[in-house]
Formats: sequence, C-alpha cells, structure tokens
Amino acid sequence: MRRRWYVLVAWLVVLGGIGTLAVAGGGELEEQFSIPGTESAQAQEVLATRFGDQFADQAVSQGSGAAGGGASVDVAATARMILAVPDGTTVMDPTTAQAAGELLAEAAAVPGVAAVSDPFTALTIAPDGSALYADVQLADPAAEVPAATLAGLEDVVTAADDAGWRAAVSGGPFVEPLELISGVELIGVLAAMIVLFVTLGSFLAAGMPILTALLGVSIGAAGILAVAAVTDVSSATLALALMLGLAVGIDYALFILSRYRSLLAEGNTPIDAVGRAVGTAGSAVVFAGVTVVIASAGLAVVGIPFLAVMGYAAAATVLVAVLIAITLLPALLGFAGTRLTPRRMRAADNLDDTALPGNRWGRLVTGHPVVVLVTGVALIAVLAVPVLSLRLGLPDASQDPADSHARIAYELQADTFGPGFNGPLVVLVDAPGADAVAAATTVANRISGLADVALVAPAIPNAAGDAAIVTVIPTGGPNSTETADLVHAIRGERADLEAGRSSDITVTGYAAANIDISEKLAAALPVFLLLVVGLALVLLLLAFRSVLVPLTAAIGFLLSVGASFGATVAVYQWGWLADIFNVSGPGPLISFMPVLLVGVLFGLAMDYEVFLVSRMREDFVHGATARRAVLTGFTHGSRVVLAAAIIMVSVFAAFVFGGSTTVAPIAFALGVGILVDALVVRMTLIPAVMTLLGESAWWLPRWLDRLLPSVDIEGERLTRRLAAEPAPGVAPAASA
Repeated sequence: MRRRWYVLVAWLVVLGGIGTLAVAGGGELEEQFSIPGTESAQAQEVLATRFGDQFADQAVSQGSGAAGGGASVDVAATARMILAVPDGTTVMDPTTAQAAGELLAEAAAVPGVAAVSDPFTALTIAPDGSALYADVQLADPAAEVPAATLAGLEDVVTAADDAGWRAAVSGGPFVEPLELISGVELIGVLAAMIVLFVTLGSFLAAGMPILTALLGVSIGAAGILAVAAVTDVSSATLALALMLGLAVGIDYALFILSRYRSLLAEGNTPIDAVGRAVGTAGSAVVFAGVTVVIASAGLAVVGIPFLAVMGYAAAATVLVAVLIAITLLPALLGFAGTRLTPRRMRAADNLDDTALPGNRWGRLVTGHPVVVLVTGVALIAVLAVPVLSLRLGLPDASQDPADSHARIAYELQADTFGPGFNGPLVVLVDAPGADAVAAATTVANRISGLADVALVAPAIPNAAGDAAIVTVIPTGGPNSTETADLVHAIRGERADLEAGRSSDITVTGYAAANIDISEKLAAALPVFLLLVVGLALVLLLLAFRSVLVPLTAAIGFLLSVGASFGATVAVYQWGWLADIFNVSGPGPLISFMPVLLVGVLFGLAMDYEVFLVSRMREDFVHGATARRAVLTGFTHGSRVVLAAAIIMVSVFAAFVFGGSTTVAPIAFALGVGILVDALVVRMTLIPAVMTLLGESAWWLPRWLDRLLPSVDIEGERLTRRLAAEPAPGVAPAASA
C-alpha cells in the first residue's frame, strides 16, 4: 500500500509490454480441432505427403467446403456455389442447363475469381438432376479476398434466387470473422457492476473489482494472442480465458474488498485494514485461485494438445487474476483511502445474527435437513436425466446461424445431394510397390455393399501411383449415428482387405475425424474425473482437517456436474428453449466440453466450498456446537458467496447470447453448473448434510492429523496474533 504507485506502474508496464507483443507479433486463432495420433489425423499426414495439392483440390471438389462450416479444415481461397433448379425441371433440360451455364459464367466474370469448374464435365450433379455445384477458385488467399469479390458472388446468388432457383455460396472466404469482444459480452460486465453496487452500496467500491478484472483479462488475452504466434490456439481458448478471467477476477476482488470495508467500519486505519484483508481474505483467494489453476492446467494430463493449451491459457489468466487481487487491488485501496469506508452500517449489520437473511435460510435448512436433502437431490436428479442421451461431436454448419452462408449451403446441399455430401469419408489406400488403383477398387467394391452407403466414387490415384483415395458418401450427415456406424464398419473390414496385400487402409475426412476426436475425449473423461475428485479430496482434507467434509464436497461437485450436463443436453442437443437461448440448430455437444467442464467447474465449485465451510470450521474450533457452527458460518458467508455466484453466472450468461456455436454451450454449462453448485449444493445440501453429521463432520483420525501439514487458508494465525497484540499506544501489562 505504501508503494502503491510502483505497483500500479508495474502492472501498466506488464499490460503495455504484453499488449505490444500481441499487436506486433501475435498469431491468428484457429477454428479447427485435431488430435495427433488418431487414425484420421495420421491419414491426413499421409495424404499430404502422397497427394500434396492434388488431394487438397480433390477434397474441395468432394464437398468439404460446404460441410465444414465453422469447423471446416479447408481455409483455402476456394468457394462453392450450389444451384438447385426451379420446380418442374432438371439440369438435364437444355434450357435449364443453359441458364445454369450463364449463372456460372457470371460468377467466373466476377473480379478476383480465377476459375469456376464445369459441373457437367466434373459430374457434380445431383443424382436426380435437381441441383449442381461448381467450385470457385479465387485469386487471393481466403483472408485477403476483396469484399467486392464476395459481393459479386453474392449478387450471382441473388440473381439466381430471383430467377426461381435456390442458390447458395459458401467456403473459407465467406466464414464470418471471429468477434473477440462484442457488445453482448459487455452486458455481463454491466450486470456484475449492478450486483456489486447492490452488495457494496458504493459506485467507487463496485468499480474496483470491475477495473482489476478488466485489466487481468486484457493481460490474459494479449498473452494468448502472443502465444498464438508460436503454437496453435483455438478461438474457444481465448473465449474461455475471457469468461474465467472476468468471473474470478471480479469475485476474488470482491472477497478482499468486502473484508477491507468491514475492517474500516470497525475503526481500523486504511493501512491496517489492507494488511488484515489481504492476510485473511487474500489467503483464501490464493487457495481458491491455486485450486482453479491446478484443475485447469490438469487438462494437460488428458494428452490432447489443443485441450492442454486451453487449460494452460485458463490457468494463466486465473493466476493473473489472483496476483492482481493481492497486489494491485491493495494499491488501489490505498489510493481510495477512507473513501471506501461505509457511510453508515447497513441496518442488517446492527441486528443480531437471527435477523439476517442468510440466517433465516440457514435455520430452514438446518431445521429440516432430511426434507431439504431429499428435495435438493431430487431436483438435481431431474436436471441430470437428459445426460443419459448425451452425444458428442464437433460443430458443423447445421449449428451455424440460420442466415449464414455456411448454414444455407449446408442445408441446400443436404436437401438436393443428400446429407452425406456434407461429410464425405475419404478412404486412403497406401500401397507402395503395388497397384494402388487395383487395391483401391477392391476396397470400393467391398464398401459399396455396406449399410448406410449412398455413393462410392471411383478410386483416384496420386501422381506416383503408389496411393489412391476412395470417396464414400454416407446416407447420414456428418454427426449422425449412421455415419459413425459406417466408419466403424469400414474399419472393421480393414483386416480382411489388407490380408495378403502390401497396402494400408485408413479412413479420414471430417466425419471420421469427428468420430476419432469424440471417442478419444470420451475415453479420457472417466480418468480425468477420477483425478479431479481425488484432487478435491486431498485439497479439502488439508484445508479442513476432516474426512467427511471433503467427501461431501466431492459428491456435491458430481451432482453439480450432472445437472450442468443434463441442462446443456436438453437445450443444445434436444432443442428445448432453443429460441430463448439463441440455439440456431440443436446437435451433439462439442467433444471436449465434458472434460473442460469438469476441470473448470471443479475449481470454481471449490471456491464456494472454501469460503462457506471455512467459517463453519472456525466457529466449531472456537467452541460452538456443530449445528451452531453450521448456522453461524453459513449466515456470515452466504451473502458474499451469493453475490459472487450471481456475478459469475452473469458473465457466463453474456457469452451464452454473444458467443459462437462453440463457446455458447460451454458458457451455458458453466453458468448452470455454478448456479446449481452455489445455490443448491453449497448453500442448501452441504449445510443440511453437515447438520445431520453433527460433530462427526469434523472427525479426523489422530494419526492422520499428525501427518497432515497445517494449511492456513483464512489467515487464522494472523488474526490470533493481531488479537494478542496491544492496541497502538498501550503498553503491555507488567508481569507479577
């Protein structure tokens, strides 16, 4: 506090330095997800080696451009124009064919268009003649295509629509640019400001957590963009860091600021109040923050690179929030001085505990623990039921906004060519030293007899003739169970097809990659869940020196996760309340969401456990009965925990309505998880369970008590030491 100017300048220098690095040398964020080592990823590497640009062109012509949408792996300067004929005719009709040719000629004449394929020679015509598509090769890279070129192609689509056709154009150049910050996210900050003002009763006090949180996320975001220059970073990584940074940054500052103002109200000088607030509430903030950091960074143990980057980015942003809360916030409190002293004690502060709102709810919970416990668990069970139908996948264009180029093209292609054209499978036959075409033809013939196959294209060899690809069009869409079954069926035929032949057969393509990623992440979830629950038990055992408190906390965490998963499935997979939550197209939940949610929600949930139960333990240690300790601890901790939870949910809710199809479900799941965990689990079920357990809630075997180190998460030693010191100017009593 005495060196507040140095602290302030130091943080501004950090922001300026990292910001300059991000602007001058920052990288671009990725929209795709891949897992090295999966069959589809390995096949892509072989394709790049054996086919090079030849395969890239072929991949586009087979439909990946429209299929990918937001998750497309194709970002080249290529677009696709789809034309569905007017009713009552087909492309085989000479007049219709001529009209189609004229429309494509208009597209070819647009400045910036290098070439347009001929659907009649490339045979990119729907089997029933109801539609055709042409690949549009542009002259510039996707990120550099002039707006006039895109507008010119859109004009061709409009002209086709006016003439009675159904037309669409999509591809990398038409992908909407990512908005890192939109006006909707700022609503979350405004909502947090309102909650802070209601809680603290001062605009100055309410503004400080907002200011420090914004500084923290600015540093975190700049750091992520700087790191993107040297490694792959997804846009979801930045969004997650922004959400967590804002939420925990505001909450951590609120905990310290609330303690500081209460100390000022007790008559402490600002410098003493800052020291005590940081030494007590600041210790809890550090413990809570370290828990979130460990849980987030723990995503790396799953062994999936892009998920590890997300975890590290989230952990780094939370770490910055903790450091700002215990360094910059005290400096700002020094600038404010006594102006943060409450003008008057709130009426509630002059009443005894029994008159406080938290006490009334606490008496209800502790007075009827069995009824409360059964009701709360039943409510969570109902919310969790939809999780039984959980499906995982990667977002495709069917989940994009209804008016987006990708969504319109996706649906038009599915209607005219079939759903499978949006997610073709690519079967690679790698046959060095053998006749690759003959081997691939055998593979194609076998696949043709499998279920869920709409079309098998002729084998296409590479220039060297030592590899060939067979494109398979499924009957179902990229995320359908039929397509997943087909991928497994093709791979199931592999051993027989490879027997006696010097060839390797692998399956790739968007749908296959989707399946590989989803299955790898689903397999990692139970292991990671066990790791997280184990971590919870160890940390809370150290914090509360109890066996049963950590167990109840871990079980409560699992209940919160179940409710969060269930609600997210109901909204984003089933489509319940889709209009309210701006869900464009229900579909599978993004593959990495369960693992990510478990890691992040664990850290946040433990925050509330620490802030509530630590006060209960303190009162019990100081002589209160077990039930009285639960009631008084809940009474004094519930108000700030409730405010913190509302703030966090407000921040997440803003990303629900303003985020991408990847970010919105994650924000929704986190918001529901925090809401359930704070209101139902920590503020209802945990007090009820601890009331039923009585003194046994704090039982710890003596041998274990001797082994465990003492962890002071609430600054109890500091409080006792300060209480034992004489007041300033008072001499200690003389000994007899």
